[in-house]
Formats: sequence, structure tokens, C-alpha cells
Amino acid sequence: MKYLIIGKDGQLGKEFQKELSSKEVVALGHKECDVSNLSQVLEVFQTYKPSVVINCSAYNLVDKAEEDYVNAFKVNALGVRNLAFASKKYNAFLIHFSTDYVFDGNKEDGLYTEEDKPNPINLYGKSKLIGEEWLKEETENFLLFRVSWVYGEGKQNFIYKLFQWVENNPYLKVAYDEISVPTSTRTIVEISLKSLEKGLKGLYHLTNSGYASRYEWAKKVFEIKGIDKFIKPVSSDIFNLPAKRPKFSPMSNRKISSFLNVEINLWDRELEIFLKKNM
Repeated sequence: MKYLIIGKDGQLGKEFQKELSSKEVVALGHKECDVSNLSQVLEVFQTYKPSVVINCSAYNLVDKAEEDYVNAFKVNALGVRNLAFASKKYNAFLIHFSTDYVFDGNKEDGLYTEEDKPNPINLYGKSKLIGEEWLKEETENFLLFRVSWVYGEGKQNFIYKLFQWVENNPYLKVAYDEISVPTSTRTIVEISLKSLEKGLKGLYHLTNSGYASRYEWAKKVFEIKGIDKFIKPVSSDIFNLPAKRPKFSPMSNRKISSFLNVEINLWDRELEIFLKKNM
């Protein structure tokens, strides 16, 4: 089985490469495979003839997407359509990742499930949702995972930014009213590959278990690392960011965990494992 990883330089792409190091893997970045360019995508598939394609490419600059929607759309929607089209043409299985930001955060009776209707409130979420829809239109041979608040080895995550803020500020202000599920790349990769082994297809929510606010997440990071820095819980509204975020968007991983018959670590336990190993 040959794996093709698209988006090799991101934190998720790096984690897949590490886990699949003993397998036959081709990993490509944007320069080698611009997913928005269909002819280039088809050329890559023709050259490498992958059995499984893992799409870790994403435009995930949530605020920048409000003014740069064309490029967000090219990667998160058109790029997914191109990969799905090529996967069907070359008989490859496609694993793709979406986001909790396809939801508006207004659900009042529990965590979001796969049956809940998406309603994105920012352009990043909209681009990801269109990508989901086009994926389903182009092929049936896919795994689509919605993930949230992803962190791993890299700089494009909340934990890395938190350590930067610690160095440059006497105290921190962190939102108490944005709630979701911090989820490690380790968890995502492990569950993705188990799902592939089990022959699962379709849409699943893939997160660590439980949920937390940004404030609770930051407090837990400092507690685990023994950092003595005051964090003030504040409303997210004070940051006046270009893109609206859902206030409550944690997703339930019950469907995937029951199908695989596994217990997925609570977010704080997984965080502890990550921080003790990597930072």
C-alpha cells in the first residue's frame, strides 16, 4: 500500500510522516503539489499511483480568510474537489480533515454530532464546508474527519502562541467564552489509521474527549509546565477579531470511538502526554 501525504510541512502532515515512516510514503508540500491546480494534482497521481491519499493541506488562517477568501476557497474547497476527483479517477482512498468551525455554536442540548446541520459563521468555516460537500459529490471512497483546536509539533497552534505570549507579556488575557476540544495530532493520526484499517468510510467527528474553554486550556498548560503567570479570563469580544468564532463548538467523538471500540483520551490527559514529551 502506497500512501500519499499532501501538506507535508504542517503539524498534521509531519505527524503522519512520523507514524508511517516504516511504510511506503510519498509526502509533498505546496510547491510539489498545489491542490488548487487540477492538472498538477492529476500529474502527481499519475506519477505516484497512491493507494491512500491523506490530505493535510489547509488554509487555516481564520482571520485572514475574511479578506483573502479567494485563496482560502482555492485550498479548502477547490483543492478538496481536485483531490477527490483524482482519487476517484485513479482508484485511491482519500482521507480529508474539516473543522468544528462549520457549526455556528448555538446548539443548546449537548455536543455536536455528525447529524447536526452545519451553519458556518465565518468565511474559513464556509470554505471548509464547501470542501466537505464537493468531496461527497466527487467520490464515495473517503474518510472525512472534523477536528478541532489541533496542536502538535509546529508553530501554527494555540500552545506555541501561548509560550510566545508568556515571554512578551506581564500577564495574559484569554477568552473564557470560546469552548471546544483541544485535540492532538497524535490522536488524529492514530484514530485515522485505525479507521482506515477497519475499512470505515464517511463522516466522523475526531477529537479528544471532553471540552474546555481557551482559558481552561491555557491554565492547564501552565499547570502542567509549572509556569507561574497570571491569566485573566476575558470575553472573546474584547479582541475584536475579523472573523467571528462559534462560542460553543465541541463535537462528540462517540460515533468513531464506538465503531472502533476504543476510548479516546480526555483532552487534558492527552495534553499532559504531549507537553511532557515535546516541551
